[in-house]
Amino acid sequence: MVVGDISTGTDVAVIGAGPGGYVAAIRAAQRGLDTTLIERDAYGGTCLNYGCIPSKAFIHGSSLAWEAANAEELGVHADPAVDMGQMQSWKSDVVDQLTGGVEKLCKANGVNLIEGTAKFTGENSLRVEHAGDGQGSETLEFERAIVATGSRPIQVPNFEFDAEPVLSSRGALALDTLPDRLVVVGAGYIGMELSTTFTKLGVDVTVVEMLDDVLPAYDDEVKRVIRKRATELGVDFQFGEGAAGWHETGDGIVVQTETEDGETSEYATDRVLVAVGRQPVTDTLDVEEAGLEPDENGFLQTDDRARTERDHIFAVGDVAGEPMLAHVASKEGIVAAEVAAGESAALDYQAIPAAVFTDPEIGTVGMTASEAEEAGFDPVVGEMPFNASGRALTTNHTEGFTKIVADGDTGFVLGGTVVGPEASELIGEIGLAVEMGATLEDLGSTIHTHPTLSETVMEAAENAEEQAIHTLNR
Repeated sequence: MVVGDISTGTDVAVIGAGPGGYVAAIRAAQRGLDTTLIERDAYGGTCLNYGCIPSKAFIHGSSLAWEAANAEELGVHADPAVDMGQMQSWKSDVVDQLTGGVEKLCKANGVNLIEGTAKFTGENSLRVEHAGDGQGSETLEFERAIVATGSRPIQVPNFEFDAEPVLSSRGALALDTLPDRLVVVGAGYIGMELSTTFTKLGVDVTVVEMLDDVLPAYDDEVKRVIRKRATELGVDFQFGEGAAGWHETGDGIVVQTETEDGETSEYATDRVLVAVGRQPVTDTLDVEEAGLEPDENGFLQTDDRARTERDHIFAVGDVAGEPMLAHVASKEGIVAAEVAAGESAALDYQAIPAAVFTDPEIGTVGMTASEAEEAGFDPVVGEMPFNASGRALTTNHTEGFTKIVADGDTGFVLGGTVVGPEASELIGEIGLAVEMGATLEDLGSTIHTHPTLSETVMEAAENAEEQAIHTLNR
């Protein structure tokens, strides 16, 4: 304890108020534990303030503008003007409503809130430096702690984010004026979401990617749909090239790239967005003081109860490694809080949905066919293309498909992939099927509303059993 500090105690100290931390804090308080939540920046974390929510707001705004400007086939003729300042204001209102709600929920559930930066000083103690000049610090003694400090964008050498032309995803989502030209480094899910967003807003976008395709975590048939659509929208892809450096010119900047063979290229642009992934925030916590040792990538290893190597210290969300998804962080936070309260909760990663908000969207859950084979199943696959869906045709969004994977012997649904309109919503039904042990017959015999996109789930299930009516059976 530092002289002049105040010292307090708590049953559970939660570090970080993102989707993992604030959910853990509320659940711990609901279980009757004296709970203290520490946040150094903004309630809601990166997701609500600088990531998931702002990006989806801009994706919606850009898509609305693009749809209005490209609906001549439907008999709609418009030339919308985009006011980025107003869009930023609207986005900020959405964020403020959600983050304010988080703070109110925490207080209503009896969570103690502390604004400041936490560092471990021992296995059962933290020092919190309060935000603001002259605010001092305090020592917090705890019985159990939950680390939920999230992640930050990975920087590429020579592309530090403190340089004005270089943007992280957070910086890109804070722009109140649009650049004429944008180079995006990285064709993963963040790069692809933002590339299509800025393209729809009229920006000339070039994507530089060292690999030979977009979205490295996804199957070729998924990549093909997304890459084709992005190209149609105007995104220019440069594969097999890594960002090497940049320099200013009289008319913006030039980004230099290099191939594995040493060949170089240059791209004139106004801004460069670096979107090559995220890394955990554990280096600011002095975790070694608590007896913890992150792995080589900075992650804290946990078991199926979200416990670290110190059983009374938990880690949830991005600091605990893949899958780095907000909804996974929330589930891990609930489990950590319930285990801290002495309950027998445990994590089950059988049916984790994931979504990418590109155009079209991607939704996945459970196993792919190849993963099912590797796991010892004899899978059957059913598919329904959106160009055979009445509802998709009436919205003029017909790219992609709904695919379901099931065990050929039992019919149990093992997973699914949706690439198409509202994929992020549709994947929920397949996720429920996997979680509850539903069969193809269960999905196929469930009456779905017509005309809806959800009918593609029913048709894909029937296609897997060679009983589809509205698409050809394989």
